[in-house]
Amino acid sequence: MTSPFLGEFLGTMTLIVLGDGIVAGALLKKSKAENAGWIAITAGWAFAVLAGIFVANATGSPDAHLNPAVTVAGAVSSGDFSKLAVYVPAQMLGAFAGAVIVWLQYLPHWAATPEQDLKLACFCTGPAIRDAKSNWISEIIATFFLILTISALVTNTLGASGAIPRGVAPYMVGMLVWGIGLSLGGTTGYAINPARDLGPRIAHAVLPITGKGSSDWGYALIPVAGPVVGAALAGLFVRALGI
Repeated sequence: MTSPFLGEFLGTMTLIVLGDGIVAGALLKKSKAENAGWIAITAGWAFAVLAGIFVANATGSPDAHLNPAVTVAGAVSSGDFSKLAVYVPAQMLGAFAGAVIVWLQYLPHWAATPEQDLKLACFCTGPAIRDAKSNWISEIIATFFLILTISALVTNTLGASGAIPRGVAPYMVGMLVWGIGLSLGGTTGYAINPARDLGPRIAHAVLPITGKGSSDWGYALIPVAGPVVGAALAGLFVRALGI
């Protein structure tokens, strides 16, 4: 019953359950993890990526992209766009489903948390300083280096030199996401993944969350399109370098 669609769906769902889960735990009132801070959030997302990769691999997606930006970059660098039609819908649906599960997990904490912005942050990203030009640049840069480094990891893993054992690659990708969060995530919350932001943002809009407020659709284009632009640029760069 496994398939690439199912793998990307379940892997992305796992990513969001554990990733948005740590954000909710750190931000919502009366959570035992309340005020855990940025280190906990970035580490939680790193472990979420690792878990998502393992689930995706086990359920039918050997690529385990979990991220439309990664799929776009692969398409641009290889010239093969066939995976977009399967992977991207699965990733979007998986992200939405994961956000619904996070809502259920923290069900009594939404009413206990009066701040609308904290509730929204449990689902999707927002800028520390709202400046559209700078926010676009931040998402493009962070995603560019995500793709560039993943490409280097894959080359080292699968290349003739065998510099990195194949089984180690998921751990390296998790560490990479942790590093990006620590180094570059302070500006926009490092979406670097259109599904990670859009799927949960839609969930926030439709779920009956007590006192939830706006889903901030005025900002939503940046964490969706910014990573796609960064990924496409990185894909072209990787193709030009031949890695």
